Amino acid sequence: MTPEILPTITQPSDMEKLSLPQLERLAVEIRDVLCNLIACRSAHFASNLGVVELCIALHTTFDFRRDRLIWDTGHQIYPHKLLTGRYGQFHTMRTKGGLMGYPNPAESEFDLFMTGHAGASVSTALGLASGDDLLRPDENRFSVAVIGDGAFPSGVVFEALNNARRQSDKMLVILNDNRMSICPRVGGMADYLDRLRMNPMYTGFKDEIAKILGRVPLFGDPTERFLVQLKEAAKAGLSGGMMFEDMGFRYVGPIDGHNIGLLRKYLRMAQRGEGPVLLHVVTEKGHGFKPAEDDPVLFHAPPQFEKRDERKVVLKKSTSRAFTHVAAEAIESQMRTNPNVTVLTAAMCQGNKLEKVRDAFPERFFDTGICEAHTVAFAAGQAKVGLRPVVDIYSTFLQRAYDHIFQEVALQNLPVTFMLDRGGLAGPDGPTHHGVFDLGYLRVFPNMVIMSPGDALELPAMLDFALQHDGPCAIRYPKATAVEIPRKFPAIELGRSEVLRAGTDGCLISYGPLANRCLEVANRLQNEGLDVAVINARFLKPFDTETILQTIRDCNFVVTVEEAALAGGFGSALLEAAADAGIDTSRIRRLGIPDFYVEHGERDELLADLSMDVEGILRTCREIAGNQVIHT
Repeated sequence: MTPEILPTITQPSDMEKLSLPQLERLAVEIRDVLCNLIACRSAHFASNLGVVELCIALHTTFDFRRDRLIWDTGHQIYPHKLLTGRYGQFHTMRTKGGLMGYPNPAESEFDLFMTGHAGASVSTALGLASGDDLLRPDENRFSVAVIGDGAFPSGVVFEALNNARRQSDKMLVILNDNRMSICPRVGGMADYLDRLRMNPMYTGFKDEIAKILGRVPLFGDPTERFLVQLKEAAKAGLSGGMMFEDMGFRYVGPIDGHNIGLLRKYLRMAQRGEGPVLLHVVTEKGHGFKPAEDDPVLFHAPPQFEKRDERKVVLKKSTSRAFTHVAAEAIESQMRTNPNVTVLTAAMCQGNKLEKVRDAFPERFFDTGICEAHTVAFAAGQAKVGLRPVVDIYSTFLQRAYDHIFQEVALQNLPVTFMLDRGGLAGPDGPTHHGVFDLGYLRVFPNMVIMSPGDALELPAMLDFALQHDGPCAIRYPKATAVEIPRKFPAIELGRSEVLRAGTDGCLISYGPLANRCLEVANRLQNEGLDVAVINARFLKPFDTETILQTIRDCNFVVTVEEAALAGGFGSALLEAAADAGIDTSRIRRLGIPDFYVEHGERDELLADLSMDVEGILRTCREIAGNQVIHT
């Protein structure tokens, strides 16, 4: 389909002249553009298909040049980008230098926050509303937060809801209920929302809201007036929405989230009401594209399409095996041999490839929803009574549990094993998802052991070591193909590194799976007359001072390589250890993530920008070696 209406939308106000049938046609065009994007590259898909009508309704009801809009988590931002002047750039989505797959204030005035983690939307929207009430009391600005039912159980959401009734009247929370996170949602809140969905007799209206409803034309809800009349008689025996009402919100819903006319009516009603409003909108993840409707888990962020029609697609198949697969297989193996091993994840069963573990060991598999803080404290409780919990969470998301890593795990010296997936650059997901701060935020804790495998062969061995260690351990690994370095590696020994290649002129010390690149650099330097050793550090903590400090003393130069922030990382630990030992550090260079946020792009592109590809490491070695290098 060639879009006809969408190219004419350069800003949301361009939709004011469109009729309801034209807006419905626009929704069809947006979905087709989304499908065309997935024909080019992997991207978030089903969640974006599910909010098309909601996005159109929001932008044709509010003026977000003055009103405020926050999209929680942010991966469902694509229709919003298409309606706010970025259609012409949409083909660049998730490519280096192109549009970000999340909100980005640098792209548009309509993106207020760069959101990539779940749960903060209600708090930030409430802060915006409070600030506007104080600074611009006469401007009557509205603050809107759109949050999915998967993100809704996050603890910070309830902290914000608890605080909202005393902060601002111009506040609207839209609960986008599609029964999904990435995988199907879990927990008591999921059950509660299901009861609301099955209970259409109660909408939670206050009398004044019902009066407003009577003055607003209807757009396809023929039973609505009858239900409103029944409300007073029915509410005493029904409980729908009362939890939100008791917290000070006017609960409205649930309503059809794919009916543009109905959505606009309820949004206008929320504008005219008093006090904060929670609008419960029911949508379908993957709506409008049958394969995504049938399998929203697979189509959350599917591989690139090779072929597609309206009812069937062929996805591009990858033959590579990722570190994530290796980790999942190692966890499954441990659970088969050790009945005390449990695995916990925070709504990332599919992302962490734990489906087989979940199906094989349902009694020892715990999906807590997007509640990382609870997950870690929960794991501490399991460890205290003798279990060996494995907490499998992306590096960037584990930050949300920082206090509990400190208080409930490290301080108690409990044997909780953290598997930090996406430890390093997360590629097209960008700065909200790069797992580059974990070394700095974990390294400061006493009792914490921190490891990173030099290749895929070491990952299962490190997990085995961690599950036998009497204390907390963290193992980080990247979102990357699982490389293997052919050798017979020595057993994992606490705080001991591995010498991959001997050398006398200099040394490359790799922390993590860039060791194979360091070996390639050493081989090329050998051809240039420079004999360079390569060490696979394995451990950040405890630090192998014996091997590494002797290397610094013996070699003319040392270059450290880590896919992590330099501040507080492996290179920093090396400099601290050398300084404590009174060793000259002038011949040491560190390669890693400098003190800025790395934008999105393919992992290899970003590593090259940071001089952590082969050519960049080679260039650094030549510079520090100076005249010792004989160029060929």
